[in-house]
Amino acid sequence: MGESVSLAGRTAVVTGAGAGLGRAEALALAAAGAAVVVNDMGTAAHDVADEITAAGGRAIAVTGDVSDWSLGGRMIEEAVKNFGSFDILVNNAGILRDKMIFNLAESDWDDVIRVHLKGHAATSHAAAVHWRNLSKEQGGPVYGRVVNTSSEAFLFGSAGQPNYSAAKAGITALTLSTSQGLARYGVTANAICPRARTAMTAEAFGEADAVTTGLDPLAPERVATLVSYLASPASHEITGQVFVVYGKMVALMAAPKVENRFDAAGSEFTVDELDEQLSTYFTGRGKYETYSAYGVAELEKAALAVD
Repeated sequence: MGESVSLAGRTAVVTGAGAGLGRAEALALAAAGAAVVVNDMGTAAHDVADEITAAGGRAIAVTGDVSDWSLGGRMIEEAVKNFGSFDILVNNAGILRDKMIFNLAESDWDDVIRVHLKGHAATSHAAAVHWRNLSKEQGGPVYGRVVNTSSEAFLFGSAGQPNYSAAKAGITALTLSTSQGLARYGVTANAICPRARTAMTAEAFGEADAVTTGLDPLAPERVATLVSYLASPASHEITGQVFVVYGKMVALMAAPKVENRFDAAGSEFTVDELDEQLSTYFTGRGKYETYSAYGVAELEKAALAVD
């Protein structure tokens, strides 16, 4: 492994790492040389930590709910105590409470926002405090990487996931803010929008095609490779970015841009003038087509397409 992508001597915290995407990320970081603090709610975190140590790596498990504001600090303390440093934060933990907006209960909203958005914020806060203090002690930039997990649902919405879409939009904004707030300390922060076949997405993606040879196009390991790279020294100039990743593709998202501008003839618009300009502009553009983040067949075809 090249020195620029090696994580030897680094320590990572990975949330939601007991299974699925988080597990794949923890294993990939360990394979790259990092010591890993594996977080999840139950015994699965210990199983993954044991798997890493059995393979010759270094890992410990810290169980708990990521929305507990104090847990972030505790995981960093354990990282430093056991491995001597804290360098990488991978926020992956999440849950689903999929409902249409008219069926959405308050608890469905609160649970998803709490685990996804507050969970990312709690760990990011603790990491930021640690790296800022370390930078002041050392008198210069430090090594810090944040990789957050967003979703294309934040871009297009998802009819059955108003809570999830909102949480992922918040995570994207949190990532951009974190990248700007920590840049002076040498820390980078990026977001990924992964498509991966896991237990959480089983209903959407289904089972892997039995006739597929090689690695499943939607295998979590494909996403974990990008996470390992973004955690590495080689990515030091990449921050405040959003990547869509699945199959054999990594797509860099552009920032939102102005599509068109409408100006009043006078000092302010009238309703009739808005009607004339906006209605004319949108006439013939058709009804809004609901975007499906889980068009599995199309996604797999795109991922496997040969140039």
